[in-house]
Amino acid sequence: MSAMARAQEASEVGRGPLSRGAVVVYRLLVLEVLLLLACSPSVVLLLLLDRDPSNVPLAVLALLPLAPALVAGVAAVRAWPQEDDLSPARPFLRAYRRDLIATLKWWVPALLLLAVLSFNLVHAGAVDGGAVLLPVLLVLITLVAVWCGQMVVLTACFHLRTRDAARIAVAEAVPQWRFTLGVLGLLVVAGAVLLTSEIVLLLLAWAFVGLLALMARGLVADVTERFTRR
Repeated sequence: MSAMARAQEASEVGRGPLSRGAVVVYRLLVLEVLLLLACSPSVVLLLLLDRDPSNVPLAVLALLPLAPALVAGVAAVRAWPQEDDLSPARPFLRAYRRDLIATLKWWVPALLLLAVLSFNLVHAGAVDGGAVLLPVLLVLITLVAVWCGQMVVLTACFHLRTRDAARIAVAEAVPQWRFTLGVLGLLVVAGAVLLTSEIVLLLLAWAFVGLLALMARGLVADVTERFTRR
């Protein structure tokens, strides 16, 4: 038996379009369940908070489990084409364990900064000159959020020191403007969906992670070319 025949026999995924399509649906369903489980502490905390502007900083801090889940999700989506089996949870769990500490090293400071900025944003009207500070705070929050999107991809796809990844994320923001705009677009869509229904946003978590992984191809290729050894 040839090596190709043995590989086809060992594969759990059929070669036909129907089998491939079923596998894609199955993997995305598993991804959605894993994302919901990983982010369940955030969901519970957000449900407990009253819908009051003063709780916005607390809502931001409640998002602590979000970045590790996104990193693991992006890593899993990128790993699936190389893993011809029906265990889509395996790369997610592997990436979650591997990258948890590395993710928290940049996510915790970014989250604290976002909490401070959101606190100032909510209370901008209570101080003199608040109307002038409002657009500045919005721009800063947007920049930090886009930087976090860059860091999610860099953490999922590379083993970099935190300070090196942070510098690369800043350096790639303009050259990889398509990805930057893509992250900004995802944030806008997520915000619009959130205003409509939190449930819908949760059910679309797989789509946001999949789109983020898809958009990251150019960024990953450029970082590989410029900042890693061949």
